[in-house]
Amino acid sequence: MNLIEFVLAKGCLILPTQQLSTFTAAETVLEELRRRQPLTQCITNSVVTNFTANVLLATGAKPAMVDIVGEAGIFASIAGGVLINVGTPNPEQRLAALEAAAATESWVLDPVAVGALPIRTTLARDLLVHRPAIIRGNASEILGLAGASAGGRGVETTDEAESALEAAGELARNYGSVVAISGVIDIITDGTRVARVTGGHTVMTLVTGVGCSLGSVMAAMLGVTDPFSAAVAASVLYSAAAERACEVSELPGKFAVEFVNALACIPSSELDSESRVAFA
Repeated sequence: MNLIEFVLAKGCLILPTQQLSTFTAAETVLEELRRRQPLTQCITNSVVTNFTANVLLATGAKPAMVDIVGEAGIFASIAGGVLINVGTPNPEQRLAALEAAAATESWVLDPVAVGALPIRTTLARDLLVHRPAIIRGNASEILGLAGASAGGRGVETTDEAESALEAAGELARNYGSVVAISGVIDIITDGTRVARVTGGHTVMTLVTGVGCSLGSVMAAMLGVTDPFSAAVAASVLYSAAAERACEVSELPGKFAVEFVNALACIPSSELDSESRVAFA
């Protein structure tokens, strides 16, 4: 099913990006990120720290993995954007996350395995009080964060993105956030508008850190644009880069390298928001 067939089936309307007064096209966001190179703080899980830093550097941002109590809040107040990922929440990192979230409005919450595990679920809901600019997760994580399900199978989703749209809309309206649901088709909503981003490749699910680093790119893009545009642009960039990487190899090890390479060299013209994004 192509994009037009999909949006017709779902009752969506494709709108030119210029009609969305607060939306900035992905091409423009990437160009601005590369020009301004925003400082991006990551309080993220230990499994993906190196990959996340490399993804940010390739994209054009400047990563800083500042997750120490007493420094996290100070750094968050000067960073262009902050990622808080609750994937491996040791006690100090939990405190650092709360400190950072209280110090900035430009932050992304990645609720890894929330709903399925109790400590991170409590932490993520405590963080919500500080109203993240963007919440990014798979469908099971979004449903779990909203209290609509018990979450997925660990970090893996057991739900389709569309099934989490209603819960995502409620989270967006309750906390003033943009919610990005990762899936075969990524869905982004601010509680009123809905954008669906097509593309990418299934091999992305076989590389540790691809989803987590998407949250970091959204955080970086918060340093140059509004939350809705940042979430859409990061999703479009990932789809386009994945397609480029798969032209070289669909094997996960080589794909991971080529994906980072693609992020570094992809021209902004390949993002083409109007062909990759359907708005409703």
